[in-house]
Amino acid sequence: MTEPQLLSAFAGHWTGEGTGVTVILPPPGTVGSGEVRGGAPATREFALLEPTRLVDRVDAVVLSGGSAFGLTAADGVMTLLRERGLGFPTPAGPVPIVVGMSIFDGSVATAPPGAGAGRDAAVAALRGDLFSRGTVGAGTGASTGKWRGHPAPGGVGWARGSAGAAQVAVVAVVNAWGDVLGETGRPLFAGPPVTRPHTPLGLENTTIAVVLTDARLTKSDCYLLAQSGHTGFARALHPAHSRFDGDAVVALATGEAGPDVDLDLLRAATTEITADAIRSAV
Repeated sequence: MTEPQLLSAFAGHWTGEGTGVTVILPPPGTVGSGEVRGGAPATREFALLEPTRLVDRVDAVVLSGGSAFGLTAADGVMTLLRERGLGFPTPAGPVPIVVGMSIFDGSVATAPPGAGAGRDAAVAALRGDLFSRGTVGAGTGASTGKWRGHPAPGGVGWARGSAGAAQVAVVAVVNAWGDVLGETGRPLFAGPPVTRPHTPLGLENTTIAVVLTDARLTKSDCYLLAQSGHTGFARALHPAHSRFDGDAVVALATGEAGPDVDLDLLRAATTEITADAIRSAV
């Protein structure tokens, strides 16, 4: 992966025909939480991310096309991590904690990505392959502005910034029903005025993101950070969090920067960096 790196995490893509997989592999012991705000999510292990649940670590996040079918890509990542001895320790051996989030793309009707695609994306991450933006990986079949009836480009974007002593990186897969907005608040792609929103199926949309920081945070702190990622969605997407989107954010904290980080400053920075990541996807 070329600079700027996603902090100490590895990230890789598998790109197929009209669909794909993107995998984020944080360092062992990374703390994580997440939140869903869209009305039509396709997710795996999100109940475990709630702050009240026992396990606070996340070993991988798998972003994929193929909607609920594409969640099987996480199986390949889980198997690979088990082979490497990574995961939550149990008497029967380590159990990798692999969170999944999927977007709806054309592969739902053809050949959604499976376990092999997930494994290939994880291997690409570990190999250090170029981590590109645009219509690659999980963003291969993505589009935006579908509420206008004339879809505009979507894809994978990422951005990086800082908040005091802490660093923040965000990866987003943008497949939104609404428009991507520039910093001025106007759509990046002009389209016909919306007098009646276009909803042919009402489910072919979702923006998903992973927020990664080197701050030392609790699981509850990560939950708040995921909420700030959703605020970034609202800055860069309109409409955001609709009934027709599966919008979800996972927030991960590696702890390498230490505990002396202002959480509210970190949350404010995360909002802006998430918006930047969404814009960079298109």
